[in-house]
Parts: sequence; structure tokens; C-alpha cells
Amino acid sequence: MGLSRPHKVGNGVSARWVSLFCIASFFLGVLVVNRLWGVPDPEKIDEEASSLEKRQLRALHPNVNCEKKEAADRAGDILFQVSQTHDVIMALDKTISSLEVQLAAARASKADNGEGSPVVTKTGREPLKERQKVFFVMGIMTAFSSRKRRESIRETWMPQGDELKKLETEKGIIMRFVIGHSATPGGVLDRAIDAEDEKHKDFLRLNHIEGYHELSSKTQIYFAAAVTKWDADFYIKVDDDVHINLGMVGSTLARHRSKPRTYIGCMKSGPVLANKGVKYHEPEYWKFGEEGNKYFRHATGQIYAISKDLATYISVHRHILHRYANEDVSLGSWFIGLDVEHIDERSLCCGTPPECEWKAQAGNPCAASFDWSCSGICKSVERMEEVHQRCGEGDEAIWHTSF
Repeated sequence: MGLSRPHKVGNGVSARWVSLFCIASFFLGVLVVNRLWGVPDPEKIDEEASSLEKRQLRALHPNVNCEKKEAADRAGDILFQVSQTHDVIMALDKTISSLEVQLAAARASKADNGEGSPVVTKTGREPLKERQKVFFVMGIMTAFSSRKRRESIRETWMPQGDELKKLETEKGIIMRFVIGHSATPGGVLDRAIDAEDEKHKDFLRLNHIEGYHELSSKTQIYFAAAVTKWDADFYIKVDDDVHINLGMVGSTLARHRSKPRTYIGCMKSGPVLANKGVKYHEPEYWKFGEEGNKYFRHATGQIYAISKDLATYISVHRHILHRYANEDVSLGSWFIGLDVEHIDERSLCCGTPPECEWKAQAGNPCAASFDWSCSGICKSVERMEEVHQRCGEGDEAIWHTSF
């Protein structure tokens, strides 16, 4: 358990660790009083004490002839009670975590529905629609100008039509292209996406104005929207110029399914670029110390996955989470100070052929492949099919993979 869980999830919800500390203090206090203090001699108790009180005291503090045996029993009993206390705290922690997730989903639903108005039915009394329980949600970040990239993905590693629905029902895998709106709502760009979505049914539209410098904000809104719509074990963000082997992604995530607060990706720590005009310039470079310093460890932005607890955390606190210029740095910064397990998963950042091809031929296909030099597959529209043929796990692999 970490000590950095947020103090409040909503109004009226007390800090978890204050409660747990009080519970632990109470149990340990009773333990100390009952086991470690000196025991009065029952024969010297005031004669005016009732016989009931004497019996209670004798029951609580029986005389033991062997001092060593008494000490050993006392130590064993203390350890047993400490173990019981720990179990109680763990049970409370799990209960509170479950309540936090439910509360976060309800709050996110209210906040994201029509500019924050509550979600109500005609009667005003029916509960919110229960979220679909799934394995993972994969959000493919895309832009208005990326139609050809989307087509290259649909033609290779992303199932279409009935198979996309089958993937959801049989494997619990949700896949959507994620995009917001243009600066002129209802304009030609938005209508083009509407028409594309009508044909393919594979978009998640966000209440967000598209723009390259708004990627951190888009990422926040994506996780909040996904948490509201689906109850998933993991939420994935991937760029639309990356090749994916779905079966390998699922197998990778399945290994960490029982862990709370997991952050999975290819961890890196690049330099903080202070000079204006360079790619990935960091306007707030001064916050990272002396010139030449590096960022804290974080997952590269081409693809990463976070567990339910972390996606919920982002959803609840997104309005006060700071956004840096670079989206992957922003995400990593949101988890600093939290009890998060960073998992460096190198199969999520294989190179394009020949690297990923060698691994596929060896029977160990990569989960994701791209070119570091291009921060994605270079000329992905032209090369996605080639990468899929040479590095793919096989179109049937996902249906034969058990999670």
C-alpha cells in the first residue's frame, strides 16, 4: 500500500489513510494495554471491588507459573493480533478502492454529460447505465488529416465490422479511433469524421478541440471518457502510425492483471530541451533543474497502458493535473508521488523490419513496432502493410489467445 493516494475523491469522503491509521492505532493501543503493562496482583485489589470485577481481571490476566512460557505466548499472541490488524486494514483498503472507482465513474459521467449537467432519465430516479466490463480499451489517437493512416490500420491489424463487435463480446477488447472536434463545430472536418464513423463505427468522439499542442489535454479527456464508458482492467493510448499485434498486447497486459496502479510502457528519460525552435521544446525547462538535466522516468508516447486505478485518478483530478508541452511527460508527471509500479515493457517498442521480423520468425512477435527516428513508422501509410506482413502475429492469433 502506498501513502500517496489522494486525500479525497469527492465531497464528504475522508482521507483513507487517516482512517486506516486510526484503526491501526486503536488495535495496537489495545494490544499494548492488554499485553505489555504490568499485571496487578488480584489479592491486593481493593476489597470493595465487586466479585464480578475480580473475575474479569483474572480472566484477562491469568497467573502463569513459567515466565518464559508467558513471554513466548505473549509474543506469539502479539504477532497474531498484528497480523489480524493488517488483514483488516487490507480489506478496508480494497473496499475503499472499489468505492473510489465507482464514485469517480459517477462523477465523470455527470461532468462529461452536456457541459457538466447530471445524467438523468425521464423519471429522474433510475440509476446510471452500468458500464460494460471489458479487458482493455485501446484508444488510437488520430487527427482530421490522418484518414489514410486510419485506413492503413483498418486494412492490417484492426478488425472491422462484425469482427470488431466479436472482439468486444468474446475477448473484452474495445478499439476506437480517438478524435475531438474542429474549432468550427459542424464544419467540413467534423462532417467528414461523422461520415467515416457512420461507415465504420469505430470512433470515440471527445469534447475537445483538436490541435497538436493540445495532446496532453486530449489524453486527459480520453482517459476520463473511456473510464466513464467502459469498466476496463487497462486503458491504452497508441498513436495511429504504430503497428500492433493485439494478441501479444493482451498477453502482456494479462501478466499484470492482478496488480493495482500499474503504468506499462517503454520507460525512458530524455533530455529537457530548453532551446526554442527545436522539436519537443520544453517551455517549463527551468522546473527540471540545471541545464542539461533529464526528465523523470516515463513511458514513451507511442504506446502505453495504465490500470483502472490510474485512469480513474486522471478522470477525477484532471482539472488540476498540470500539462507540460509533451504529452508523455505530462502523463508521467501525474503519477509522481503516487504508489505506482512502473513496468518497462520492451516488447511495446520494437523497431520495424528487420528487428520485429527476426522476433516474429523466432516465435516471439512484438506487441508494438515503430521507428524511433520518426516517433512512429516512417511513411506509415505506405509501409503499414509491409510491417504487418513481416512482423504480424497472424490475423487469427487474437482468436486463439487466452487471457
